[in-house]
Amino acid sequence: MTRLPELADRIDRLVLSHEELQRAHALLAAQLEAVTAERDSLKSRLSAARARVDALLDRLPADAAPQGPTE
Repeated sequence: MTRLPELADRIDRLVLSHEELQRAHALLAAQLEAVTAERDSLKSRLSAARARVDALLDRLPADAAPQGPTE
């Protein structure tokens, strides 16, 4: 019956490993939520900036269209 203590030790290690993985998963889930929120905020800011640039371009007179590079 020496296998019983070995199995008990292995189960203890598995439980500890499982708990550690659960903590790591929770941290990763929180990080994912944070970076997803940051991405969404940046996409929104980019969209607003594009709209402002487009509005400014629409206000330019037709003869003020950009020419090629000047040297």
